[in-house]
Amino acid sequence: MITYQQMKQDAAIKTYIAQADASMAALGFTEHSFAHVGRVAETAGYILSELGYPERRVELTKIAGYLHDIGNLVNRVDHSQSGAVMAFRLLDNMGFPPEEIALVSTAIGNHDEGTGVPVNAESAALILADKSDVRRSRVRNKDPQGFDIHDRVNYSVTKSEVRIDPAHTAIWLMLDVDPSFGSIMEYFEIFMDRMILCRKAAGKLNLEFKLTINGNQLV
Repeated sequence: MITYQQMKQDAAIKTYIAQADASMAALGFTEHSFAHVGRVAETAGYILSELGYPERRVELTKIAGYLHDIGNLVNRVDHSQSGAVMAFRLLDNMGFPPEEIALVSTAIGNHDEGTGVPVNAESAALILADKSDVRRSRVRNKDPQGFDIHDRVNYSVTKSEVRIDPAHTAIWLMLDVDPSFGSIMEYFEIFMDRMILCRKAAGKLNLEFKLTINGNQLV
């Protein structure tokens, strides 16, 4: 069975991720390269592992996290669907069994807030991992004078952490925010749809979604 670590070494997949991020850079979006997909993969894997899911399903969720944004090389619009189709072909050519291809493709095809629905545990974990990756280092523009609202909000987040409580009743997104760059109101202005999707994803895993900013619980 091919592992997540083996997927990370695949030269073709590295090329697709790099080109997808180059397209995002040309459009002025935040970083969507190896730092992002790696963090998403690890966080998604942590969520299902913490909840006691089988090791192979955890591994497949990490693979979905690593591949989830490759559709951006086709187009930002509907990138979750194009990415799911690309992943389907890649995994099929690598000899993955149909049931594993199905899980990965479903998760990727449902990760974006525009059309995504947490239809299974893998897609729910991927949604939570992807939408929680808000951090200063994703901002490409290094001149604060030229920041748009997305830059301000991401740059304001000096630390973000996802944790499931010991009783497995809630999943927490804990942010440290520097208000001199972006306000909490601006965070909700651009991320409200993502937070609603996170709540639905948490529910699929029988968890409550909780958000804290600078130690204050807001959701």
